[in-house]
Amino acid sequence: MSGVMKRMGMIFRAKANKALDRAEDPRETLDYSYQKQLELLQKVRRGVADVATSRKRLELQLNQLQGQSTKLEDQGRKALALGREDLAREALSRRAALQQQVSDLETQHQTLQGEEEKLTLAAQRLQAKVDAFRTKKETIKATYTAAQAQTRIGEAFSGISEEMGDVGMAIQRAEDKTAQLQARAGAIDELLASGALDDPTGMAKDDITAELDRLSGGSDVELELQRMKAELAGGSAPKQAIEGGGTAGQAAPHAEQERPRFDKQ
Repeated sequence: MSGVMKRMGMIFRAKANKALDRAEDPRETLDYSYQKQLELLQKVRRGVADVATSRKRLELQLNQLQGQSTKLEDQGRKALALGREDLAREALSRRAALQQQVSDLETQHQTLQGEEEKLTLAAQRLQAKVDAFRTKKETIKATYTAAQAQTRIGEAFSGISEEMGDVGMAIQRAEDKTAQLQARAGAIDELLASGALDDPTGMAKDDITAELDRLSGGSDVELELQRMKAELAGGSAPKQAIEGGGTAGQAAPHAEQERPRFDKQ
């Protein structure tokens, strides 16, 4: 049972693959692939924009922290000039904490800047590939369209297209039927000429047989006519002689003797 199911599955996949191959248009496939590449390029560009936005935000934070650090430095210097060493120490402590944040942000800024450069380079390369694919796509589409048109024209001229094939088959069937009717008409003409179709039993006679039958029928009539003349000339004697089994040689003289007497009366 499993073997049958595997075979059915294989047949189904083969037929489905053939149907898909027949329905597939390479031009549509190329356009779809190009569209997908454009979507990928758009995602890469969006990623570059996001990284650039993050980098810009870090730069703003760095500028802000650096401004605060400079301000604290100035405040510490002024406090020290006024003899407030405690305030100067506090200002410098806060400035040191800000400097640590600035250092961390600068590290993140460098990382984001490196990622941005990588994504920008990838976007440029992808853009070049997409442009090259677009050019190749249009070339393939134009070539395919030209080949398709040339194939259709060639099929139309050679008569091997599906439509022309149907017309050719119809013409062939018409010619076959015409030849069959012509052969049947010729056979009927021959049968009519020979007289085979005049006899319903199909036992029609040819010319020679008909002539022999006619001659045979004529001989029978002549014999019957001679017999009737003999009966009229000789009365019943010849008939009795015949019925009594007499030979033809005995009956003839008796007939010759009776004939003068019949004439005399």
